[in-house]
Amino acid sequence: SQGEMIVQDTKANLTMWNPLKDLIIRVCVLNSAGCGPWSDLFLLEAQEVMGGQRQPPYGTSWVPVALGILTALVTAVALALILLRKRRKETRFGHAFGSVVGRGDPAVHFRAARSFNREGPELIEATLESVGISDELKTKLKDVLIQEQQFTLGRMLGKGEFGSVREALLKLDDGSFQKVAVKMLKADIFTSTDIEEFLREAACMKEFDHPHVTKLIGVSLRSRPKGRLPIPMVILPFMKHGDLHAFLLMSRIGENPFNLPVQTLLKFMIDIASGMEYLSSKNFIHRDLAARNCMLDENMSVSVADFGLSKKIYSGDYYRQGCASKLPVKWLALESLADNLYTTHSDVWAFGVTMWEIVTRGQTPYAGIENAEIYNYLISGNRLKQPPECLEDVYDLMCRCWHPEPKLRPSFGVLRSQLEMIRGRMSTLSSSQDPLYVNIGKDKEASASDLHASSANTDGEETIAGAAAAVTSDYRYIMSPLCLGDGAEGERHPDGQEGEDKSLLCELETEGEKSC
Repeated sequence: SQGEMIVQDTKANLTMWNPLKDLIIRVCVLNSAGCGPWSDLFLLEAQEVMGGQRQPPYGTSWVPVALGILTALVTAVALALILLRKRRKETRFGHAFGSVVGRGDPAVHFRAARSFNREGPELIEATLESVGISDELKTKLKDVLIQEQQFTLGRMLGKGEFGSVREALLKLDDGSFQKVAVKMLKADIFTSTDIEEFLREAACMKEFDHPHVTKLIGVSLRSRPKGRLPIPMVILPFMKHGDLHAFLLMSRIGENPFNLPVQTLLKFMIDIASGMEYLSSKNFIHRDLAARNCMLDENMSVSVADFGLSKKIYSGDYYRQGCASKLPVKWLALESLADNLYTTHSDVWAFGVTMWEIVTRGQTPYAGIENAEIYNYLISGNRLKQPPECLEDVYDLMCRCWHPEPKLRPSFGVLRSQLEMIRGRMSTLSSSQDPLYVNIGKDKEASASDLHASSANTDGEETIAGAAAAVTSDYRYIMSPLCLGDGAEGERHPDGQEGEDKSLLCELETEGEKSC
């Protein structure tokens, strides 16, 4: 910085000068005639003024900083001591004071104390009363309610936008464990209404007792911190090969695609028709029949499942019309799309679409047609096209399921009977087709009896055993290679893994044979 000073003397007192800095001075004479010439610049160094010892600039600036830090530390320690003392007071179980009653015994009065959970938020026990469901539903579920402590959740089997499916071990009354599948809604995206709907759909399965209909094992509620709704869980039998749609898809476009004989595909259809025949006899309307809602167990047996539960998980196949709930539009009958009318006849329509899924090995129906355009497409008389190499009799049954007049569609009993007849004819035609198993494991020698046992069954299930060994285990529900479930044919190993992984199937097909 610079400045001017006017003095009427031969000396000046530089009170504005910082002695820690150098100073450059020049002077001139000033009178009434004006300013004279300026002198040469004169440098006055701070070192000279301070006696040859220049002080470091701002040498005293650390004092207030140190004082501030010390004050902050003292304040923090004081607050910590106050809070600690307060917490100790609040966690005492009682308070005693010295009044004496009776024979001089001290009177001790206890008051309720607030407790602190140092491991996390306090969990409130989840009960049917805490989820806000109707009394009617509470009554239905009371005898199938399973405490959360009775099972241990394992790996994820499948998940979607609204929920997930996990493997679990359920502890039974005798101390043994049963492998189960647990369906649950995702946390923080559901309301009490969603819980009611989820559990009500689960309660529908409670009374079912049929080999091709999934039976409910129980329901459970996962506790969460106070103020948050419990997570509802539905416990179902564990199905080794998962949902049918995933299995069909893997057979066609998996890492190692494998062949599914027509007899096996027909067996899948027959199982579903049998299960739906049972449900219709109970006056139960499924409303959501599709390959994704059918489960495949270790014996290659299909069970109808997911009575509305799947829309919480596989949301991609569902379409929301206006303010209504999501609907599986491409599986719905005409009357369901037009008037929201659901009957056993509309389930038959969905079964026809499911047959088409099975024949095409998991293709999406009406590919290229938007959900909003399905009704106009169907009302114009259009239907799903016959898949290449699909049997005429099978496609004819599909078309009968899609009759515009509901009452003219076949019943599930008729469908099951017709499919069994078609499969019987296929089994007869394929009797000359001998599958050959080649053991590529440690045992290099295959006995004649082993080959005979492997070819004894002509229904076609055995033709997928070795090929399925190539299916990867990280897909939605496919956990392990397939095994033969009917009888004791073939070599078996613990957990059904070793023997299956070391088998390779070569199928010799007769020329000209037709399969779906």
